[in-house]
Amino acid sequence: MITRFAPSPTGPLHLGHAYSALLAHDMARAAGGRFLLRIEDIDSTRSRPRWEQQIYQDLAWLGITWDAAPMRQSERLPAYRAALQALWARGLLYPCTCKRRDIATAASAPQEGAAPVHGPDGLVYPGTCRDKARDAAAPLPEGAALRLDMGRALASLGVAPDLGFEDSGEATAAQARIRLTPAALRDGVGDIVLSRRDFPGSYHLSVVIDDAAQGVTKVIRGADLFEATQIHVVLQRLLGLATPRYHHHRLIRDAAGKRLAKRDDARAIAKYRAEGASPADIRRMVGL
Repeated sequence: MITRFAPSPTGPLHLGHAYSALLAHDMARAAGGRFLLRIEDIDSTRSRPRWEQQIYQDLAWLGITWDAAPMRQSERLPAYRAALQALWARGLLYPCTCKRRDIATAASAPQEGAAPVHGPDGLVYPGTCRDKARDAAAPLPEGAALRLDMGRALASLGVAPDLGFEDSGEATAAQARIRLTPAALRDGVGDIVLSRRDFPGSYHLSVVIDDAAQGVTKVIRGADLFEATQIHVVLQRLLGLATPRYHHHRLIRDAAGKRLAKRDDARAIAKYRAEGASPADIRRMVGL
């Protein structure tokens, strides 16, 4: 078993991060496997070296050790671009110049009285730019977002492709096979962005490529990412990558039932440490 913890250095780690990291670490150690660390720093506008250093300090204080040098996404841009180029050459991507306001307006336009559909990435894209001319033999276009043409992508996988993933998280109570249908992917996910105007990649693309590069066999992460996993399964199939097993765990919430965020410094691991808490105290706080 190979697990990983993949935080973003955009703020202090909180109790929710502690739970996810400890759970992934414990599972790997119990199975005699490996635990890896990845720094997801592709958001250059928010990532800071000081937060990355604090990640290392917080994890070490919790007793977490990793079995290889941390992978940093900011050093992986050539791998993301190569994947985009491969998908573009197959005619599975198209450039999109729509702004958020354009998408919201188009998605909310009256369509037989139906309400706008929300997917893992928010409003499902209405396909405004989908039918514009594209030349798969040309270089990747610059200055535009690149979207996955979900319809073409699914068609490229053949008739009624067997799509799904294994999940052993709390939401399923036991190992379960989550099956995905082309209709649900087209209508409920749509043409998601795989590359932004200012960066050759996206969370969905990078996490799939990096999990494969690190040989991760079991992805342990929060239940808030459960819906996004269907996107990752599609990308894994398109790129010829193995689909790992998944464990989408419960979220750590505050007294009001709201899930923790990095802006919630009151639950920061470093704050508890400064106030005299022990790693064992943190484990008790998160139910471990």
